[in-house]
Amino acid sequence: MSGRPTSRAPRLDDAFLASGSSSFTEFVGGYRPELLPSGRPLPVGASIEAPHGTTIVSLLHDGGVVMAGDRRATMGNIIANRDMEKVFIADGYSVVGIAGTAGIAVELIRLYQVELEHYEKIEGAIMSLEGKANRLASMIRGNLALAMQGLTVVPTYAGFDLDKGIGRVYSYDVTGGCYLEGGHHSSGSGSLFARGALKKLWRPGMSEEAAVRVAVEALYDAADDDSATGGPDLGRQIWPTVAVVDQSGARFIEEQVLEGHVRAIVESRRGNPGGAR
Repeated sequence: MSGRPTSRAPRLDDAFLASGSSSFTEFVGGYRPELLPSGRPLPVGASIEAPHGTTIVSLLHDGGVVMAGDRRATMGNIIANRDMEKVFIADGYSVVGIAGTAGIAVELIRLYQVELEHYEKIEGAIMSLEGKANRLASMIRGNLALAMQGLTVVPTYAGFDLDKGIGRVYSYDVTGGCYLEGGHHSSGSGSLFARGALKKLWRPGMSEEAAVRVAVEALYDAADDDSATGGPDLGRQIWPTVAVVDQSGARFIEEQVLEGHVRAIVESRRGNPGGAR
């Protein structure tokens, strides 16, 4: 023995060694709640001017589901960002699109991605699509205090149900209410105009290519009437973000394909863009 002190690896807190649920969010909420978005409330009466993101559209096709989002984020009457990503792959078989306060929404979705990954590691299985939709609802519900102060997050969730072999779309409200939608859904400030386009263009059993075209066209129509929704920008080469989920998994549509759809839409409306005013 040399008498020198031996180095000892730092010991994990008991919280990391205790058995618990498969929810990562519940663990963080009990151990370090201030790390969660809902654990950092604003002072009473305070408000923050933060970028907001819109618009998201989702629609079913023969074999899965398509989700698309424009790229603009606004702050009041200012364009805060022209190429923001609003559609994210949540796990191998689902996607989520954000509308509302951009910073809080992105943080919530990153946490949700870890939540699903953590569940798979603990349980050794993929959570059911309905279970994943309900888990997101509980996280939105946890953000209610911030939503009441103006930092609203209202995502849209879509995925492929491995048990039933079909695509599904779920919408939410600020209280965490979770609703199974039909063939299509839109959210965000341009949702009213996008919904009108979807009602006229969507058909049951349409192909994936046709569904992608409809999603892009719905966002094009939304941008035509909603200043907070960014239309395709041919000059800057900025296209909508479009994701597809089917039995093979979740993936993004390549920009070259989106550019082809955008140019086809612009060309088809040459001379008749949709209104003189």
